[in-house]
Amino acid sequence: MENVVMCAASKYEKKFFLDPRFDKLPEQIKAELKIICVLYTNECGGIITMEFDEEGNLLLKTASKEEDILYDEISAGLKIREIQKKNQELFEQLELYYAALNGRLPKE
Repeated sequence: MENVVMCAASKYEKKFFLDPRFDKLPEQIKAELKIICVLYTNECGGIITMEFDEEGNLLLKTASKEEDILYDEISAGLKIREIQKKNQELFEQLELYYAALNGRLPKE
């Protein structure tokens, strides 16, 4: 099964994408996701995606075009870890939202 991409941003296309399945997220959350993604691409370049794996874990993935000699994978990885740490609570809530969206809320 393929991962479900929630949102993505590209330095190359200068675009942000939010999958329509997540349109019902609060506007503040959608704005925060856009800020996170756009700031990442402005600082590091390349492409960032936020996607859910089969278990419902939120993953942040990055990529770059092969010819992009300015893209630094080490700096990009450090920035991703910083984003994950800073936004841990938001990302946990998004995982719960995704689980509810798919009828897979954890049992208490």
